[in-house]
Amino acid sequence: MLFRLFLLFTLIPLAELWLLLWFSSLTSPTVTFGLVVVTGILGAWLARKQGAQAWKKIQMNLVQGQQPTGVVLDGLMILIAGAFLITPGIMTDMLGFALLIPPVRELLKVHIGEWLRKKAMLQVQSHASFHSSHAGFQDFGSTQSTVKEEDIIDVEFVRKESSETD
Repeated sequence: MLFRLFLLFTLIPLAELWLLLWFSSLTSPTVTFGLVVVTGILGAWLARKQGAQAWKKIQMNLVQGQQPTGVVLDGLMILIAGAFLITPGIMTDMLGFALLIPPVRELLKVHIGEWLRKKAMLQVQSHASFHSSHAGFQDFGSTQSTVKEEDIIDVEFVRKESSETD
């Protein structure tokens, strides 16, 4: 994990710097600087606008008694997009703008939902004391319901009172 973080925080900035220098050699340093500033301002504005819309959807879902799972994931991806867009660079800008496109986020939600299901099932399999359903993961973009009656567990806990003779 530490090695991956090292690569993330060293190779990506180096690649970004190389791309900016390359783009600057094709155009001019002024155009490159302008590109970085404009994408930062435009990205921050778009992320703020879409983030406010996601926040309203979350509140509306909560008022209606629905789980805002998918909308929360949208908000998280919009937040990440904003961070990418205010970071100077060409690759991060492309990723940031891609995350601001709703169909791209929907596709990512499906993949994230599948990844979370697999992680949850692996976690459950490692703890053989209970069986898990997929409840709570339906809103991640999956169109099919995977919860079956045999997947639901009804559990009752009874607290045993201790007596003075114990």
